[in-house]
Amino acid sequence: MKIAVASQRKSTVTSHTGKCQNFWIYEVNSKEILGKELLKLPKEKTFHNSSPHDPHPLDDVRVLISGGIAKGLMRRLEKRGIEGVVTLASDPDLAVISYLENSLVQEILQPKPPSRERRHLQGHKHQHRYRHAYNCS
Repeated sequence: MKIAVASQRKSTVTSHTGKCQNFWIYEVNSKEILGKELLKLPKEKTFHNSSPHDPHPLDDVRVLISGGIAKGLMRRLEKRGIEGVVTLASDPDLAVISYLENSLVQEILQPKPPSRERRHLQGHKHQHRYRHAYNCS
């Protein structure tokens, strides 16, 4: 099985998968890493710049680990049978090992509230910040 890890800087897990050009591709069995290689994508093949209808270089992986995956990209991965995993782990090798051991701490994607509700919540944040600033003077 193959697991991809978004790693733009080649040393840490990347949080913006859509624009990432570098992915570590791990060949694994159910218990261990058998090998890894770096896949370097040209800019036009990043998820952000490529069509969801065209074949993609990551189509043969079963899992994609990243520090952040937008909802649209998550749907795109699911349609291709790829499990998208979002984590705060920063070391690519440890993220894969933890995934295989079923101990990788995953982030749960929270749906955004409707735009009207978001504006309402943002207004409260600003009011609170300004109120706090006045109370501190």
